[in-house]
Amino acid sequence: MRWPRVVLFVAAAGVLAGCTPVPSTVATPSAPPAASPSPSLPSPDGRIPPPPQPTPSRSSGFTESYAVTCNGQPGLDRVVALLKAKGLVPGSATVTGKEGPLCAGTWQYTVVSVPDLGPLQVVTQGPPGALRLVTAGTEVCSVPVRTQAPYGILTVAHCS
Repeated sequence: MRWPRVVLFVAAAGVLAGCTPVPSTVATPSAPPAASPSPSLPSPDGRIPPPPQPTPSRSSGFTESYAVTCNGQPGLDRVVALLKAKGLVPGSATVTGKEGPLCAGTWQYTVVSVPDLGPLQVVTQGPPGALRLVTAGTEVCSVPVRTQAPYGILTVAHCS
């Protein structure tokens, strides 16, 4: 009768498998971890602190979470001058602003209207006095914009 020995062996192996020793490399903490203060806990006077606000970019003062008006820093004239300097707009063309500039972090988004060309979307980056053209055209969701631009620019450019 071999059958009972096999059953007995399998049953014994199953019981022993559950009784393996704990490896000696498992460390046990000597002291409980220190609890960090939670921002949602009430203060001693019972008030709950306000939720954290989006933080502005260190170099621009504009949040990266959403695009807001640049308040003239840079102004439309700087964006138009950059487009003309790059040869994307004829120097004699009368360019009018349709939207922006809108800022998120150190990035800007502007839509201009150019006679005989129609609307032109423009994405720039950098401080107002030293703008760098990232892309311009009817579709600005290029790889650099998609991979480097802050969320606010991706949203207004309809890239997300």
